[in-house]
Amino acid sequence: MISYILNSNLCIFLIVINIVLLRVIHNLLKKIDYSKNKHNDIAEYVANLISTINSVRYGNLIARLGKHPNKNLNEVSKCINRMIETLNDREKMIIEYQGELRRKNDFLEAIINSLSDGVLVVDENYKILQATKNIYKWFGTKKIVNKELTKFIKPATESSVITLDEDEIFIENEPEKKFLASSSLIDAQETDNKYLVVIKDVTTQKEIETLKEDFVATLTHDLKVPIIAESNMLSFLLTEKFGTLNIKQTEAIKTMQASNKELLNLVRIVLDTYKMEDGGIVLYKEPIILKEFIDEIILEMAPIADDSKNKLISKIPINIELELDVIQMRRVFKNLIQNAISYGKTNSNIDIKAIKRDKNIIISVKDYGRGIPKEDIDKIFNKYYSANKKFRKIGTGLGLYLSKEIVEAHGGKLIVQSEENKYTEFCITLTA
Repeated sequence: MISYILNSNLCIFLIVINIVLLRVIHNLLKKIDYSKNKHNDIAEYVANLISTINSVRYGNLIARLGKHPNKNLNEVSKCINRMIETLNDREKMIIEYQGELRRKNDFLEAIINSLSDGVLVVDENYKILQATKNIYKWFGTKKIVNKELTKFIKPATESSVITLDEDEIFIENEPEKKFLASSSLIDAQETDNKYLVVIKDVTTQKEIETLKEDFVATLTHDLKVPIIAESNMLSFLLTEKFGTLNIKQTEAIKTMQASNKELLNLVRIVLDTYKMEDGGIVLYKEPIILKEFIDEIILEMAPIADDSKNKLISKIPINIELELDVIQMRRVFKNLIQNAISYGKTNSNIDIKAIKRDKNIIISVKDYGRGIPKEDIDKIFNKYYSANKKFRKIGTGLGLYLSKEIVEAHGGKLIVQSEENKYTEFCITLTA
């Protein structure tokens, strides 16, 4: 009985064990199947994700991930989609910016191309990187990029292309035209230096200047003849060859003669200036003793100084010798002394002195009068600049300009120092 009961219990136990094992196996198989499906679902999602990202990578910003039943994966999809939308918005902004930059670039290029000047960008090896329309026209070809600028232009002087400053250049393709060029370093904070070269066509300007100079030179030359004839006639009248003159007539003729002499001097200055610019100053030097040379000029200028009660004081050592073009340098000193008389204070001294310093001789003419304003100091030697305009006096504005050119032709320097309402001093430095 007991054996039967034991056998019965064992059977029941085995049945229960079998049922439990079957259930465990069933659950295990179910989990294995679920895990397999879940794995396949994730793999499919990852593949879809990779496909969408690659699509975006190649510019398809309308690609989106679909809704996923898994909550976590669905959140990932939403994040990816928002990122793609942000990229899409940014791309639209970039396209707008690019369009705006393109319009501004086209506008700037139109402005530059409308200029009469030609503009180039070259590197430190003179290779052309960019150019405007005028450059292509003047060079006669559009195949100039990456070619050396020196193949198309030649500076008139020894200046290099990157140091040009309003220098004359010759363009191989335009031999009959006149050009000026300037260059400047482009501050672009790059490792390689780049230069902006601006070329101006000054052909018409030069032609007008030549015509003007020829006209003035011809006019002044033709004016000199009747002025000299008038001067001779006035001299004849003063010698009473045509009859006796009373005191008033004599004074009137002397006044006319002084005006005539001043007019003749102005005409000569203008004529000499244009002769100088046309062929340069030709010097005929000879040895002189400076004191004797200056004393002769002082003697000649003394009557003019007496009229304004000025006294010409010479402080020239007797042992200084120089080689000068006497005619040209006489003109310089007469002009400086005349200016000192005109602008110096009446009833005061005009000092003319010289000192020897090393191998140089420094000669100065100093007056104690109006002086020169600071803003005019740099203009005083400019062509046609004249202080006479301020004081309603006759003047061409060529006297100091011509004087400076003559002194520099001698290898010297002419400078001015002045303090308003105190003094003005012109200094000539020459090599002994």
